[in-house]
Amino acid sequence: MKKTLFKTAMTVVSLLLAFGLSFAADATPPAKPAAASAKAKTDSAKAAPVAKTAPVDINSAGEAELKAIPGIGDAYAAKIVAGRPYANKTQLKSRNILPAQVYEKVKDRIVAKQPKK
Repeated sequence: MKKTLFKTAMTVVSLLLAFGLSFAADATPPAKPAAASAKAKTDSAKAAPVAKTAPVDINSAGEAELKAIPGIGDAYAAKIVAGRPYANKTQLKSRNILPAQVYEKVKDRIVAKQPKK
């Protein structure tokens, strides 16, 4: 009887916690005062649109350019440079230069251009 009561209580507690966490995720931040939102609209209108950066070539980029890609630090940049040349960018994963998680983050920001013959 005690085991059943304990299991039921734990189930109720876990459901309440899960509901509380999902409820917190759905919460919206408080609205800004009208004057602040009007100023924000004029500031955003003045700001230049964010330009999409060109992909970085892993066969020719320096370590500094590689480190500018979010997810690639000193060690990964050095491994990329040491493992050149690459036939395609997926070789970063197949040669174990980058872990799969890091590769998934950076794959849209890199290319592996081939030298012209």
